[in-house]
Amino acid sequence: RKRNCEFNLTTSPITSKPKMPRIELNTEINAPIDVVFDLSRSIDFHTKTTQHTGEKAIAGKTSGLISLNETVTWKAKHFGVTQQLTSKITVMRRPDIFVDEMTKGVFKSLCHQHLFLEEGSKTLMIDIFEFESPLGILGKWANRLFLKKYLEGFIIERNAHIKAMAEGDGWKEFVRL
Repeated sequence: RKRNCEFNLTTSPITSKPKMPRIELNTEINAPIDVVFDLSRSIDFHTKTTQHTGEKAIAGKTSGLISLNETVTWKAKHFGVTQQLTSKITVMRRPDIFVDEMTKGVFKSLCHQHLFLEEGSKTLMIDIFEFESPLGILGKWANRLFLKKYLEGFIIERNAHIKAMAEGDGWKEFVRL
């Protein structure tokens, strides 16, 4: 499979294929950057906070903190259909950035950049999520009608869980510094 996004650690953000749907979100979190970074790559935390879709890591790295060149295969139910998606961490520079790219799954391509900026005692978490749907023009219609909004809502909810956990003591269940 072709790379979904190109990245060079001296430049950011990643450049993608032209006209791919793109979601950009900034979340300010009152917690240390190391906590936010590690919580964001915790397989166990993701599983716990996505129970509504039944997300479960079934292959590759299935618990703990995912790292560079590791893969995870998720099984989940979205839009009433059980699906599997395999992602690989293709870039990691702790605690500033990691990138996961889909290697197998329903999308034609998917790239999720996770960027972290330390701002005093706070962390700015930046998500840049780009995807390309299958099915040509039908996929483009799905993007416009509902898919981009659904995925954005999914990431916003995920980020709210990260923020709540990182700003309290709950992160200690998933991260050891």
